[in-house]
This record gives sequence, structure tokens and C-alpha cells, in this order.
Amino acid sequence: MFDVLIIGGGVSGVSCALILGSAKNKPFVTDKKIGIITHQKASSLQDALFNNAYGISAGKLGSDLLVESVEHLQNSYPHIIQIQGEKVMRIDGEEGNFTITTNKNSYQSKLVVIGIGAGNPFTIDGLEEYVIPHQKVIPEKNRIQLKNTDHKVTNGIYVTGTLAGWRSQLSIAAGSGAAVATDILTLWNNGVHVQVHDSIKK
Repeated sequence: MFDVLIIGGGVSGVSCALILGSAKNKPFVTDKKIGIITHQKASSLQDALFNNAYGISAGKLGSDLLVESVEHLQNSYPHIIQIQGEKVMRIDGEEGNFTITTNKNSYQSKLVVIGIGAGNPFTIDGLEEYVIPHQKVIPEKNRIQLKNTDHKVTNGIYVTGTLAGWRSQLSIAAGSGAAVATDILTLWNNGVHVQVHDSIKK
């Protein structure tokens, strides 16, 4: 059982994981099991070229940045479990008892963070009721987002990056992921424990 499972190995998902990882020595985080599914094939970064992004050398390829960011996460915070080569197909359950089904396995998590792109159609079953047209992209681009309030989709499910309704700039997506991680850390620090429902204890 994960305390939080992040879906997506792009800018917002990895940024969320990095912030959660950086809190590893805080007493309210030491017992937390954090995971990230680092499926990146659909990331818009695969074809990006950066010339004007803060802190990134001109000419940096997005495909290289994706690889380097996952390596950074592994080297700096190896306690965060990276799940590679799996694509999430479905999310079921409720806060404290989510089942995340991939093309290869099934995982349980108390909280879920979704940090995949805003491409249409949305390919994760179980959340169709939250899918709406992207509010900051022209209709011709046919992008979607998950309806949310300050990144919260529903109890226990958060969304980051372009799927949260933000624009696709790297710094905006990274900030979105960091914001969600900060919200989760605040919950844990305030002693808000997500209860595991009886159905999963049996």
C-alpha cells in the first residue's frame, strides 16, 4: 500500500516526487511509502528543444531532460519507488483505498497524483466524469483537463501540470507538481492521516 502514488514521469510528476523526496527526514514523512509510475512515452517533452528555460542550458532536448530527471530522482531519493515500463489503464476506489491498474500490475494507494499530458482522448478509465475541455488551450488543439479545485479532483485524487489546466511551459508544470507535493506534505505534517477503509484490511 502506497501512501501516495504519482502517475506520470514528466515535468509535473517528477517535480512532485522530488519535493516529496526532499522531505524524507521530516518525522511526519519517515513512514510514508511514495511511488511514481514513470511512463513517459506520451510526454510532450519527447520532442521539445529548450533555448529559454530558466536553469537549463540552451539546446537541451526534452527527451534528454526526461531521462536526466528520472535519474536525478533515483540518485537523490532512492527511497521513492519508481515503476517503469507500465501504463495506467484504470483507477478505482476512494480515498484511502484506491486501486491503480496498469497494463502489467495492480497497486493500492491512499492518495493518487495524476501528472500525465492533456492529450485527447483521456486514456485512464474510472475518471471520465472529471474530463472537460482544456480551459487555456484553443479548442482546435483538442486538449482536455481534469476538473479540479487547486489541483484537487476529488477526495484523495490530485492532478498536476497541463492535465490540471495549466499551460505547457516547463516552469509552470514544475510549479504545479511542487504545489501538489506541498499540499500533501502539509496534510501529513498536520497529522491528517488517510484512513484505510475496512474493505482493504480484510
